[in-house]
Amino acid sequence: MPAEPAKEQEEKLIRALGVPGLTANIVNTTIGAGIFALPAAVALKLGAAAPIAFAICAVAMALFVTCFALAGSRVSLTGGLYAYVEVAFGRYIGFLTAVLLYLSAVLSVAGVVTLFAGSVAELVPALNAPLGRGALMFIIYALLAGINVRGVRAGGRAVAVVTVAKLIPLVAFVAIGIFFIQPSAIAWPGWPTSDAIGGTVLLLMFAFVGIEVALVPSGEVKNPSRTVPRAIYTALVITTLLYIAIQLVAQGILGPQLSNYPTAPLAEAAGRTFGSLGRTVLLGGATISAFGFVASDILGSPRYFFALARDGILPKIFAHLHPRYRSPDVAIIAYALIAFGFSLTSTFEALAVMANVAVLFAYLLCCVAAWELIRRNVRSDGPPFDFPGAKLIPAISVAAIIWILVHATLREFVVTGVVLATASVIYLVRIALAPKK
Repeated sequence: MPAEPAKEQEEKLIRALGVPGLTANIVNTTIGAGIFALPAAVALKLGAAAPIAFAICAVAMALFVTCFALAGSRVSLTGGLYAYVEVAFGRYIGFLTAVLLYLSAVLSVAGVVTLFAGSVAELVPALNAPLGRGALMFIIYALLAGINVRGVRAGGRAVAVVTVAKLIPLVAFVAIGIFFIQPSAIAWPGWPTSDAIGGTVLLLMFAFVGIEVALVPSGEVKNPSRTVPRAIYTALVITTLLYIAIQLVAQGILGPQLSNYPTAPLAEAAGRTFGSLGRTVLLGGATISAFGFVASDILGSPRYFFALARDGILPKIFAHLHPRYRSPDVAIIAYALIAFGFSLTSTFEALAVMANVAVLFAYLLCCVAAWELIRRNVRSDGPPFDFPGAKLIPAISVAAIIWILVHATLREFVVTGVVLATASVIYLVRIALAPKK
């Protein structure tokens, strides 16, 4: 359980976030740049049967978020999944959960920057060479790291500028493109194989994860036992319906050719229907969405490094503050450099899958934590979220996660395993060397 000073700090937070605000935060966090590219990858694996993968992802996420709701209604501390697992299993397992979330974040941002470079290269063909893309990725990391080193206010303004802009082209694409769907292009092709579905779901989870990030400010949510479940289910319905609509419109316009445009499938579909203006608008939307995701991520995720260093788990250098701007400059720069390395050495699809493997392990820990919190009857503010058969949901969720992870490759497991092993060694060494109280 958290120490008393932590509890006192939590009590100072203002609980002002209701259902509409938390729902909007989840939708904004979940819908990112990935959906501008994923329809092509999904179509390559499943063709016109692609909506099956979206439906399965939605069902799986419904199970996972139910576990989040069960845990979140019992642990109203700021920290989201990390806090739920720490309360259930202690500091070390909570630390590993934070490491998994951090790994997923750095791989995700690396993948999105790769996607960003691809979208810009579509607009400016001169940047399509490896050197041009590498230079562009370096500039975007350097720019956003520099902005955030100047302080959280500057970083927050960069995020706010692009929050609404990323949704406008997607909604317009669906609202107008639905009238140009060719029924033959979305005709049912037959039931895909289990391996094809599983592999697609593993990749497509990239478009659905993010709810756990939006739940981090749980200590500032009004009546969390009611607000958390209502917000996450509402957000899941909104995002799933939008995703399926996007896939159907893109498939309905391009048909079997959809999989031929892995970098910018929605832009190609818009170009076929609305001409060069439509293509440019969707490419611009993908670019803005990618930039917005990276700006938001570099604003928040490096603080994991800072917090762990502040708590004595990582070297103190990562807790260094800029002498003028008082921002965690070393943590921000280190995070950007790590992500840049991943962006240079892998593709968007490979990075997305590796990020999904990491976050699914974090989900696994949270689902088990939900069961443990129910078993111990841990309670927070007000009655916890409960319903008949609630204890079965974590077990079903764990089974679903294992089924999805079975379709990952050895490489993805190795990356996660090496990071967890290294983090464990660092944790144990730092604890052993910590001065005795």
